[in-house]
Amino acid sequence: MSGAPWRRPRSAAVGGLCLVLLACACALSAQEMIVHPGVGVSAMTTNEARLYLTMRLKAWPNGVPVKVFVLPDEDPLHRRFATAVLGLYPYQLRRVWDRQVFSGTGQAPTTVASEAEMLRRVAATPGALGYVGSVPADAPVRSMEVR
Repeated sequence: MSGAPWRRPRSAAVGGLCLVLLACACALSAQEMIVHPGVGVSAMTTNEARLYLTMRLKAWPNGVPVKVFVLPDEDPLHRRFATAVLGLYPYQLRRVWDRQVFSGTGQAPTTVASEAEMLRRVAATPGALGYVGSVPADAPVRSMEVR
C-alpha cells in the first residue's frame, strides 16, 4: 500500500476543491477586452494591457491615441476584469488614475454606465479600448486577445 488510509479522503477533498476553484476561475474569466476595429493590434501581453489601462501607454504602435473606457469601480465586471485580466485590484487602478489626474501628468479613463454604452463608445471612437462580459456576434468592435 502506498499511503496511509487516512490520506485518501483528504486527497478526494483536495481534488474536489480544485474542481470548484477551476469552475470559479472559468466563471470569473468571462470578460473580453475590446478595441475599435481600426486598431492595428490583435493581441497583447498582460503587461501591455496593464500599461494601456493605467494610461501609461498613450498611443497604439501606429500612433493613434488610446482612448480607454471603463465601467464604474463598483461594477462587478470591472472588478473581475481588473483582477483576472490585469492582475490588479480596482482600487490600485483608481489610485494610478487619481495620481495622474492630481499631478497633472495624465487623465483618468472615461467611465461608462453599462456594457451597452461601452460597446457603443468603443465602436465610435478611433483608438478606443474597453471590455465587456462577452462580445455580441454583430458588435462593431474587435476582441483583443490578452496573453
